[in-house]
Amino acid sequence: MLRIKQIRSGIGCEKRQKRTLKALGLKKLGDFVIHEDNAVIRGMIKRVSQLVETEEVSGN
Repeated sequence: MLRIKQIRSGIGCEKRQKRTLKALGLKKLGDFVIHEDNAVIRGMIKRVSQLVETEEVSGN
């Protein structure tokens, strides 16, 4: 499981990056979501790596 936290604003970013943040479920600065660790999510994180912070969490 991955905990993804938005640490920078999407203002001024490409439209594609804004849509990726929305698809991840991040709405505003400081929000965090938890997703399964898979290739799709990893690709989305890579697309917006400068805007988010990730950490591994144990999946209960």
